[in-house]
Amino acid sequence: MTTHIIWDWNGTLFHDIDAVVGATNEVFKPYALPVLTAEGFRAVYTRPIWVAYERLLGRPLAEGEWQLLDDGFHEHYFRLSEVCGLADDAELALTSWTGTQSLCSMAPHAHLVPKVESFGITRHFNRIDGLLGTTGGEKAAHMVAHIESIAVDPREILVIGDSVDDGLAAKHVGARAVLYTGGMTTRAELEGTGLPVVDTLSAALEYA
Repeated sequence: MTTHIIWDWNGTLFHDIDAVVGATNEVFKPYALPVLTAEGFRAVYTRPIWVAYERLLGRPLAEGEWQLLDDGFHEHYFRLSEVCGLADDAELALTSWTGTQSLCSMAPHAHLVPKVESFGITRHFNRIDGLLGTTGGEKAAHMVAHIESIAVDPREILVIGDSVDDGLAAKHVGARAVLYTGGMTTRAELEGTGLPVVDTLSAALEYA
């Protein structure tokens, strides 16, 4: 029985694919790579993010290159994401769930909290956790800490996210997961996890 939902933010509740792709194109301009579309980005996206960057470049990142790219990405992303909104049915999904909810994101915590507040949806969550340290890694350890903080049995949790990494993090902690196609990952890759895949957030709630 599901009593608690853990939501992902970027690409799930927050529809920011255009900002992500735009920022990625900006930081890779000096490399003279072809401009990415959303589908092109989804074809290379993975976590940790530096692996996706190595896929784009066709080579390992040099010493210090990851930090420069990550800093540049966030500088452009924060600017471009100002015009992004919530997923079409995000507010409907949040208000229709009668159990408890929290938000566990790989976005920087200092940026995440005011962004969530700007949409007037903070009241739906009993905890919001973004990253306090290095960005770009995998979600499993962050999910462990989040669940310890909310003190909910993982067997009663449904994780809703848009990436394979969300599914892996849920499996790591012993929770169930549903993956959403509106974000960073292709449907084929999501389906490859064997987890349920949905096209709307409201449909994800049916698995709760």
